[in-house]
Amino acid sequence: MAGISKAFPGVVALDGVDFEVRAGEVHALLGENGAGKSTLVKIMTGVYEKDSGEMYVRGEKVEIRSPLDAQRLGIRIIHQEFTLINDMSVAENIFLDAMGSRMLSWVPYRRMRAESRELLKRLGLHHVSVDALVRDLSVAEQQIVEIARALREEAAVIIMDEPTAALTDAEVERLMDIIRQLRASGTGIVYISHKLDEVMAIADRATVLRDGRLVGTKPMAELTRDEIVRMMVGRPLTKLYVRNHKPTSEVALEVRDLSVPGRVHGASLVAHKGEVVGITGLMGAGQSELVRAIFGAVPRSGGEIKLHGRPVDIRSPQDAIRHGIALLTENRKEEGLVLLLSVVANSSLAALEKVSRFGFVDVAKERRQAADYVERLAIKTPSLDQEVDSLSGGNQQKVVLSKWLATDADVIIMAEPTRGIDVGAKAEVYALIDELAGQGKTILLVSSELPEVINLSDRIYVMHEGRIVAELDAANTSQEEIGHYATGGTRHESA
Repeated sequence: MAGISKAFPGVVALDGVDFEVRAGEVHALLGENGAGKSTLVKIMTGVYEKDSGEMYVRGEKVEIRSPLDAQRLGIRIIHQEFTLINDMSVAENIFLDAMGSRMLSWVPYRRMRAESRELLKRLGLHHVSVDALVRDLSVAEQQIVEIARALREEAAVIIMDEPTAALTDAEVERLMDIIRQLRASGTGIVYISHKLDEVMAIADRATVLRDGRLVGTKPMAELTRDEIVRMMVGRPLTKLYVRNHKPTSEVALEVRDLSVPGRVHGASLVAHKGEVVGITGLMGAGQSELVRAIFGAVPRSGGEIKLHGRPVDIRSPQDAIRHGIALLTENRKEEGLVLLLSVVANSSLAALEKVSRFGFVDVAKERRQAADYVERLAIKTPSLDQEVDSLSGGNQQKVVLSKWLATDADVIIMAEPTRGIDVGAKAEVYALIDELAGQGKTILLVSSELPEVINLSDRIYVMHEGRIVAELDAANTSQEEIGHYATGGTRHESA
């Protein structure tokens, strides 16, 4: 790709960007949210057409005007949100593109199953039946089915967008083995991730974009983490974690013996006014269900919730909001935002009564409130009327934050608040968490990123198989100790 440019109303998304991926290399595409990565990838895959510039595949000039053009040229993408069909089998999904508009009965089923089985075996997924429905597979297994689908099409280039966002450590390592295998076979990998340690471990080269422009392309061996961050944000990021708040002794939230059928078993926790309380554990340990039960989003079979010492009956999110509890969900696109609504509409969704009078929305007041949060949270948007679907992940997350800040909640639950956002946006979210705690808000921070949990929290609860198994002082713990308890270790063994 040479001199690629693309503009949208009010914004230049790409300005003369050069990018290449060689056969048999892993090329990291890096940049803050809004830097132009998504636009560049959409041009590569035919979702957008470039305004200017040239594109070459295997040395030949090409025009990619549709996803089908990209597919025919051997360019495939594995999105964060998979494109598999849940109610079809693994084999049918792997052969989905080959079917085209033909009926399933036209496809030689025996060959489909045999080839699918061979592809899964090649990718280390031999234990999964090719006849299994995709809906019954884990996230990691579904991802490997996506890769198998790309390999069946003999993809020359596979683009992986945040491929480890929902994987456990063991699943991440297996994916890395598969990527190394693909690289050795001559496949070019475009790797997009905000997890810099991961990128530095797997990539051969890195290209960094900033504000739609190319900052540079360098061999990964010549780059340090600090230099990558400087290239991405345009300045040294001297302090990622900010921690100036001081918790009080006043108990804001108390949970006793809370249970969610099959998911959480007798969980108890305490959080003080002005405190950041971390909740962590392996994926599926119950931390998500615990906080969703506190928020009334999933039914609980037992337990008591107290706010400021008084029992409250929370059976729905509406109850929680009324009692001053907010939940920033980990799935912002499906649960946190209405993607086709504007920034201003999304920012007032949880607190419409604050911008309404006699049952009607005061549009001027709503816009003033949204403008205040856009400025305060540094949300990058061409206008308040921009649909949030077109914003970068980091800016979408800030819109979700603005929605809940508008409720003026006392207890704010943040589930994976920095998932899928860049290091610069992470620093801004971290500073905001500290600022909110400093204002006396109580923060429950659910995160799988242990450095984040340790550096932001005052205390940490660790979960294992639906139970809280440890309460730790964040200032005196380590990733190793948290990992010990998260995998079922006991206090005696830890000592």
